[in-house]
Amino acid sequence: MTVAVTPATQVDRSAGVTAPAGFRAAGVIAGIKPAGTPDLTVVVNDGPYDVAAGVFTTNKVKAAPVLWSQQVLTAGKLKAVVLNSGGANACTGPEGFQDTHKTAEKLASVLGVGAAEIGVCSTGLIGERLPMDQLIPGIETAVGALGATTGHDLSAATAVMTTDNVPKLGALRHPDGWSIGGFAKGAGMCAPNMATMLSVITTDAVLDQPHLDHALRNAVAKTFNRLDVDGGTSTNDTVLLLSSGASGVTVTPEAFEAALTVLAADLVKQLQADAEGVTKHVSITVQGAATEAEALAAAKVVAEDNLCKTAFFASDPNWGRIAMAVGNAPTAFDPSLLDITLNGAAICVAGGKGVDRSEADLSGLEIDVLIDLHAGPASATVLTTDLSHAYVEENSAYSS
Repeated sequence: MTVAVTPATQVDRSAGVTAPAGFRAAGVIAGIKPAGTPDLTVVVNDGPYDVAAGVFTTNKVKAAPVLWSQQVLTAGKLKAVVLNSGGANACTGPEGFQDTHKTAEKLASVLGVGAAEIGVCSTGLIGERLPMDQLIPGIETAVGALGATTGHDLSAATAVMTTDNVPKLGALRHPDGWSIGGFAKGAGMCAPNMATMLSVITTDAVLDQPHLDHALRNAVAKTFNRLDVDGGTSTNDTVLLLSSGASGVTVTPEAFEAALTVLAADLVKQLQADAEGVTKHVSITVQGAATEAEALAAAKVVAEDNLCKTAFFASDPNWGRIAMAVGNAPTAFDPSLLDITLNGAAICVAGGKGVDRSEADLSGLEIDVLIDLHAGPASATVLTTDLSHAYVEENSAYSS
């Protein structure tokens, strides 16, 4: 997941989806959320190209907007995306899909394009119909606000938030004259194969659809799919990538994928930092595995283990819990060779006690877990967080 940061890969967190040429965006208050906070975002691609790709949840229970966006993206094009917070529109049956269709038709009508050129995303509580009498007029409000004021990147990133505390956005301007930008939301129900996250990423680079799709899938595999807050893969996970080609600069697939991976990794770090109830930012690296898939599987088991997560919360260097979790992973290794290092302290060596626990200082915000299986050349890193009182309290009261 690590990508070298150079002057060409510096992420600007004050900019987002309108940093690339050819895009407009706005986030507004439509009245979907009872609290009266921003809850509707529109992102429009003014072209000249409308190439797009998407990656979606692997959960078998997919929300209506996921089904819709998967369907329209079979053509590999999008003119615009509309996203709402305040309701997931998941498990809402045929009526929920009709609501998504009406949402796309409304934005298409206002923009003068076809409904099949509109992506739709929703996030919020599962199982409730959306208040369409609020959402539909809100689309006109959002389109009216497109590019009309400064701060459109921030407003677009803010209106998709649910339990997020802060908006998450970033942009990267390449010295060759093209840009990439985006926003993301997500705080809980986060696991590989994405999370309760929505992300829209834009670029003005010129790249054909097959290469755009390939780059997105590779970048997501290395970034969004390596964040695991609580093991819950959501019903609504969506990452959309839109290209306007407005820079006129044709880029190589390799250069584009590298930049996309840097931007996506930065958005994921922002998601980790704002996870529900977070008090620790935990990085779990498994090295010495036979394959990357086995390394990733082992890191994921540790990331999702509640005993490990509560130990992280307590700043407790309880390496026995980590050894236990690794032993439960579908990963081949010799336990007598297992090494575990916590924040630089070799606390478990060759399957037994290493340095004294007191040498592993976990009192700070960052916890780095390095697990060496000594079973091969492959490695993988997963980002996670601790299991805190605040996480339990927030999620136990979410639907109320």
